[in-house]
Amino acid sequence: MKNVLVLCTGNSCRSQMAHGYLNYFQDSLANVYSAGIETHGLNPGAVSIMQEDGIDITSHTSNHVDEYQGIAWDYIITVCDHAKENCPFIPAENAERIHHNFFDPSKVNGTQEVKHAAFLKAREEIKAFCHDFVKEELVN
Repeated sequence: MKNVLVLCTGNSCRSQMAHGYLNYFQDSLANVYSAGIETHGLNPGAVSIMQEDGIDITSHTSNHVDEYQGIAWDYIITVCDHAKENCPFIPAENAERIHHNFFDPSKVNGTQEVKHAAFLKAREEIKAFCHDFVKEELVN
């Protein structure tokens, strides 16, 4: 089985959504982990928007990247520029490193409708990316 790490700044929102979709789209092809260079806890907006699409991430935890030392990574996916630029060195000479800076809905202020639209936009971007990643990288 392949090992996939999804990395973000706080492992609270975008990386958690990607973790949920990667697990959803693949059928026992990979072990998926998500982590941050910090830990901020699960973002309630991310949990809610994923539940709207039938994906339950309530059992996820916000983990620090250091907790996963010693895992032989096949893929390391950074989902924000800050994590890519500030991540500590992860020894994984055979890992394919993939970067996609997803829109950050947690930074949006405004009404509930505005915030919901922001989380929906991020979710749909992440969902499409994860679907394509599984199809192109894990299934082949």
